[in-house]
Amino acid sequence: MSELDQQIANRRQKREALAAAGVELYPHRFEHDLETSAVHAQYGDKSAEELTELEVKLRVPGRITAVRRQGKLVFADLHDGRQKLQLFLRKNRLSEPAWNLVKDFDLGDLVGITGTLMRTRMGELSLAGEEVVLLAKALRPLPEKWKGLKDVELRYRRRYLDLLVNPETRQLFETRAALVGSCRRFFDARDFLEVETPMMQAIPGGAMARPFMTHHNALDIDLYLRIAPELYLKRLLVGGIPRVYEINRNFRNEGISTQHNPEFTMLEFYWAWADYHDLMTLTEELIVSLAEEVLGRSTLTWKGEEIDLRPPWPRYTMREAMIELGGVDPAILDDAGGLLAELERRESELPPARGYGNLLMALFEATVEEHLVRPTFICDHPVEVSPLAKQRRDDPRFTERFELYVGGMELVNAFSELNDPDVQAARFRQQLEARAAGDEEAHVFDDDYIRALEHGMPPAAGEGVGIDRLVMLFTDNASIRDVILFPLLRPKRERTSSEESGG
Repeated sequence: MSELDQQIANRRQKREALAAAGVELYPHRFEHDLETSAVHAQYGDKSAEELTELEVKLRVPGRITAVRRQGKLVFADLHDGRQKLQLFLRKNRLSEPAWNLVKDFDLGDLVGITGTLMRTRMGELSLAGEEVVLLAKALRPLPEKWKGLKDVELRYRRRYLDLLVNPETRQLFETRAALVGSCRRFFDARDFLEVETPMMQAIPGGAMARPFMTHHNALDIDLYLRIAPELYLKRLLVGGIPRVYEINRNFRNEGISTQHNPEFTMLEFYWAWADYHDLMTLTEELIVSLAEEVLGRSTLTWKGEEIDLRPPWPRYTMREAMIELGGVDPAILDDAGGLLAELERRESELPPARGYGNLLMALFEATVEEHLVRPTFICDHPVEVSPLAKQRRDDPRFTERFELYVGGMELVNAFSELNDPDVQAARFRQQLEARAAGDEEAHVFDDDYIRALEHGMPPAAGEGVGIDRLVMLFTDNASIRDVILFPLLRPKRERTSSEESGG
């Protein structure tokens, strides 16, 4: 029997002994006053004399994360996931059943303590226990005796352990929640209406991506998990709502990388009477506002480098960026043949469709993205890769679209929205031709969306912001899996306890 097997067996024997003694192993609730971090927040500045005078008696729940036994005195750490509170437990202050519980504390046990706040001779804020209640017996030990969980993949697969033993993980996801809340306040303050649109759709649209398929048994129809909410949100513009936003989950059946997870979170918003120039200004305001509210500053630290978010941010057309930042010869940028030859010379991945716009986009990704560390707008994408965006007024090969890059990653995609139903229908037909040529990510034809445009959609601009990537930047985490609580992983055979190394 391995050491871990033995620990589990010992804990189960303790549980059986407690049950035989009449101890309720998993009570329904615990009436409490404060959690441990709140105890520190309210009383952490009180001296020993002040605590004695106040006679603060509290009922506090938490998890045992350390135990130090000294004969008839036990010190233990009670933790709520944010902060520990020391327990000061004397045998002569407790009933016999309570002392028996204390003697058999295992790391990870959940307990409720009733006692009086004090400071020890070392000055540490402590709870002198008078009553002890078991709230849940932990049958498995904490990983590495509370020193941390080092196996990165195990942290993803068992996020509950990661949260238990790595306080910085809890802080990261609190930052994520604060960021989402700040997004809502930003748009609510500007009179945008938050809405919810379908996650199961008969036609996958709003982006160029491969969808996941499911089946509705009662209706006997195939459906697709949403790749983007865009077309539904723009239907709301047609319906007379001039400013809408949605914080949504999207699903794309494509590769997994440090920047891509098949299930991810986006902020999308649409603004009637505006164009992509208005969105650039609003985007600068948004990102700086989020940083100042969530981080308390207008700078980020990313991979050891400080990024200043203060606007204005540089703006390049895609062609300008390739020439000035990517070192591409401008002579090859005007025809598909020159682009294809350059991609082949660089041994870069070729796009499924070999039109001018697809090749230009592929060469941009191969030559420029890694240089875009400080916030930079890349503007005016080709029509072929922007089927929902309005064409530029001076050059119909390109659209009024921009992407925002920060830290070498695309963070935002936005454009002036195409609202001419006939032009949009023609774009959809072009996308169908691309699908027929082998581009599985090309857009499908959505008749009802065309019908909606025929009722008249106001001139508008729309934008999608990658929440997961934004959290990566705000917390200086280079992998998207670090900022998603339960990222998608390939299933693994469940190991027996003797095979486990992380608890």
